[in-house]
Amino acid sequence: MKRSLLCAFAFALAVFPADAANLVKTYRYFPIGGRTLEDIEAQLSKHGPEVKSTGLRHPGATQMAFTTRIEYAETANSCRISNAVVTVKVKVILPKWRQPRGTDADVRLFWDTLSADIKRHEERHVEIAKNHARELEDALKATYPQKDCQMAKAKAAEITAAALARHDQDQVRFDRVEGINFESRILRLLRYRMERIEAGQLPPP
Repeated sequence: MKRSLLCAFAFALAVFPADAANLVKTYRYFPIGGRTLEDIEAQLSKHGPEVKSTGLRHPGATQMAFTTRIEYAETANSCRISNAVVTVKVKVILPKWRQPRGTDADVRLFWDTLSADIKRHEERHVEIAKNHARELEDALKATYPQKDCQMAKAKAAEITAAALARHDQDQVRFDRVEGINFESRILRLLRYRMERIEAGQLPPP
């Protein structure tokens, strides 16, 4: 299968009040058909989620939004961040294959392998986002007091911008590495899955 099947992610970043530091995750599935590998690829290209950063459709995507709530404590001579809560909300978009009757076993095996890898890829995007949300929260809480709350808010904005920039870089880096290793990874996963089927550890496709 061509590298056009590589997963990608879409993320939207915003800063506004949130209720608690946590991960809010939802799933959405889009249906595809197809009896052959070529059919499935065409269906993914036609019906996959469109990612704004690339303008293309992809087999899977993860939409992300970071939110923050910052509380300040002010004295006569200083202002500090007394508490910070960071929440990351994600929507994972995955394909769901409507398998036609009589589909060849090798196609079913490939789909099982590919769909599992798409889900793993998107879940890793979620994990990266969650780790950066935690780091951002820790960085905000560790900020030194400023002369006044206006300066404290400016410092919080600076820390947030830097943290989200690192997040973006890590997400792009992850996609780049996954893209390079896509073909070898899928072949390795196929061999592993076939070995488990032959050993009776997995049911046949």
